[in-house]
Amino acid sequence: MFDKQTMISKEDALSGREHSVAKLGQHFVNQSDLTAEPEQGCQQILLGLGCFWGAERLFWNTKGVISTSVGYAGGFTPNPTYEEVCTGKTGHTEVVKVIYDPTQVSLDTLLHTFWEKHDPTQGMRQGNDTGTQYRSAIYTYSSEQLAIAQASKNRYQQLLNQDGKSNISTEIAPAKAYYFAELYHQQYLAKNPDGYCGIGGTGVCFPADKK
Repeated sequence: MFDKQTMISKEDALSGREHSVAKLGQHFVNQSDLTAEPEQGCQQILLGLGCFWGAERLFWNTKGVISTSVGYAGGFTPNPTYEEVCTGKTGHTEVVKVIYDPTQVSLDTLLHTFWEKHDPTQGMRQGNDTGTQYRSAIYTYSSEQLAIAQASKNRYQQLLNQDGKSNISTEIAPAKAYYFAELYHQQYLAKNPDGYCGIGGTGVCFPADKK
């Protein structure tokens, strides 16, 4: 039996396909182009914090966030389907792609939301959702982002230590391929307000910013 909480190897991963399975349109909430690259001066980052339905909702109304989408990253199978990702045999985790304007919202602020709104100590699961697709992850697009993410992790670990919590298991690495999830997953909780949301944190928060 294959253990979905064990990371698949590249050699054993599903073969996937050449073209994307996702047929995308506009962002359901703010009507931005889901596939557009960041405009000049804007940045992007991939954040994995469990089921991407609830995770995406955390960010699309954040001031300074231009657009969000959900997809698959950190694995091996090209252009996977959701059903394939759920098998654990693609190596991907569910992520939110956040495109933001750093003059309006800092990456540090976005990462505070990231750390506080899920439990980054649970390894290959998030709450009742188990498997490698639910692992915590930050995939960055620059060396500066990578350094900010590592520093943010270290600060949050100190706060967790003070509260007697476990060590962070979040994967932090440069972004590789990002594959859009199918259209029905995009902005799912805006389309289905009573839909499932597995987001839940440790109860440990960063100190409030001083005014």
